[in-house]
Amino acid sequence: MKTNKKPLIFIVDDVPENIQIAMSHLKELDCDFAYATSGEQALERIAATSPQLILMDVMMPGMSGFQVVEALTRNEKTCSIPVIFLTARAESEDVVRGFKLGGVDYVTKPFKGVELRSRVRNHLELHAYRSNLERLVEERSREAELLKDVIIEAMGELAEYRDPETGSHIHRTRAYVQLLAEALVAQGHFLELLSKEYIVLLWKCAPLHDIGKVAIRDSILLKPGKLTAEEFDEMKMHAQYGEEVIANLEQMAGKPTSFLSCAKDIAGSHHEKYDGSGYPRGLAGDAIPLAGRIMAIADVYDALISKRVYKNSLSHEEAMAIMLEGKGTHFDPILIEAFLEVEPHFRQIAANNLD
Repeated sequence: MKTNKKPLIFIVDDVPENIQIAMSHLKELDCDFAYATSGEQALERIAATSPQLILMDVMMPGMSGFQVVEALTRNEKTCSIPVIFLTARAESEDVVRGFKLGGVDYVTKPFKGVELRSRVRNHLELHAYRSNLERLVEERSREAELLKDVIIEAMGELAEYRDPETGSHIHRTRAYVQLLAEALVAQGHFLELLSKEYIVLLWKCAPLHDIGKVAIRDSILLKPGKLTAEEFDEMKMHAQYGEEVIANLEQMAGKPTSFLSCAKDIAGSHHEKYDGSGYPRGLAGDAIPLAGRIMAIADVYDALISKRVYKNSLSHEEAMAIMLEGKGTHFDPILIEAFLEVEPHFRQIAANNLD
């Protein structure tokens, strides 16, 4: 339900009579008021009340108004609240200092009621406009992010629709990727890259790892049997095709983005092997992007436990044995150690997302 909440004006002055005078001048603005009579008290109460505007006396015992504003600007919760300085000191250096600290206005005492009301009204309206604009930007950003997520999901499922047997492969592998990345962080590995934001990127980009399969001929992609050497060479091209598709998106965007960069790494390098025997480039060790090394474990594990026309599914234990054999050859040893920590959860993810 929509509410018409009154704006809150917070007045800071060590003289209570001055607070009463300011409130009497501003009462016709239909606002709520809160106050503090010291800088220390103001910091505590402002953080708790989140006012729309602060009227700040400069000369106070203890913390000055300037010091209070300096502290407010260091707090993420209070740094954007507009401040009007109220003071008897009108020296130019004080005025300059007030504006440098982020003050939006400077009113000298004794002030006239009509002047104070006009300035307060203007800054309340400006703050309301800015807040509404920020809200609209946030809404548009959320909508854009949601649209991007839907497009990613749809693009990832393009490859899945081309190969119906893959079923819930993209849903399982994105869950594996997130789980493995979080396990690496818990063990203290790759902390400079695996921020919370980057792990979210990995989760979002994982469905695009096989997007290049849309360029593979049906006679090869859907062949009900083992591929010939020539056919397998063509199938391997899907990693390069996927990387090229995302590189084209980067070019269309006009500049690299963290999302497209991560997606490109995953699509182009998830079939590279730690010993350099993978494809498409034969990268080895740390030359393989971390996103690709993580995706490789998720992709291979899921392929092993999944049934295909050319092979039966393996049990979790059989798949684990093969994964461990690949430590240091197919897979990054550090990632395999993290994988061992969470392998029961891999089994559970697979059980919860059956084809």
